[in-house]
Amino acid sequence: MKQDSVNANTNTAPGKLNVLIKDYMTLTKFTLSFTVVFSCVISYLLSPNTLVSNVAKIIELFVAGLLVTGAANAINQAVEKDTDALMKRTANRPVAAGRISQQNALIFAYVTGILGVAMMWYCFNAQSALLSAFSMFLYAYIYTPLKKKNSIAVLVGAFPGAFPCLIGWVAGFVAGGDNSWYGGLVLFLIQFLWQFPHFWAIAWVAHGDYTKAGFKLLPSDKGPTRNTAMKAVVYAALMVPVGMLAFIPLGGGHPLNDAGTLAGKISFAIVLICNLFMVVQCIQLYINMDVKSARRVMFSSYIYLPVVLLALLSAVNKTF
Repeated sequence: MKQDSVNANTNTAPGKLNVLIKDYMTLTKFTLSFTVVFSCVISYLLSPNTLVSNVAKIIELFVAGLLVTGAANAINQAVEKDTDALMKRTANRPVAAGRISQQNALIFAYVTGILGVAMMWYCFNAQSALLSAFSMFLYAYIYTPLKKKNSIAVLVGAFPGAFPCLIGWVAGFVAGGDNSWYGGLVLFLIQFLWQFPHFWAIAWVAHGDYTKAGFKLLPSDKGPTRNTAMKAVVYAALMVPVGMLAFIPLGGGHPLNDAGTLAGKISFAIVLICNLFMVVQCIQLYINMDVKSARRVMFSSYIYLPVVLLALLSAVNKTF
């Protein structure tokens, strides 16, 4: 009987540690953070001065990006503790459920955020570090509280949502290299516009939960309307000409490929097809005006970003 008690105690400690680790991963929204950092890393690899073979730098950027993004998400959950508790899909988050205190969540966020920004400065450059710090502040302390006040929050949130592309590109700047911001701004615009149909589709699907929490993320106070669907179509349509900017030569002494552009002929075709596909999905939402169509926009947007970024990366001639 005594032996059973010893075994129970031994098994409990690792169990608690596993739960704690899982809670802190949830606090950083690890899956979302991974997706955000993916955009940052691909944009870094697209920057003219970087090498795909420099695995150490890629790992450094990945870790720093996870720290900064995870910190912003942790602050978001700490600030929205009471709001998260009202919604079914977020009620079990560690701060909302009381497994991690608000104070501990903020301490964790500030420590990881400072470490992430310091890593960006030390391992890369001041520009990428300052952009990272600004993005984290904008997301955590401007976008987060604004969600309950006005639907303009989606516009404000689209900036930190797209900054990872610019941060990754700028992180590739080196002394004496090609420090043109053009390619980074194109990547920024692609991800910036992508967020509008993406987030409006999510807000459409989760409208009941968001209304209960007091979030105002749809353009209309009346909820999912034809006006919202039309705006999704407009932003998706804007993605088509912006995608074409990737076919304009970047200039400078470090061309990414023989044409000196972000996109080759094949990758350009892939980007164009993906953009038109998003337009079609949004038009279907406008026609059908239902949750099923909103879900199709949402899931299409999840697929869109990695396909487009990887297509652009495939056009780059670098040493692997």
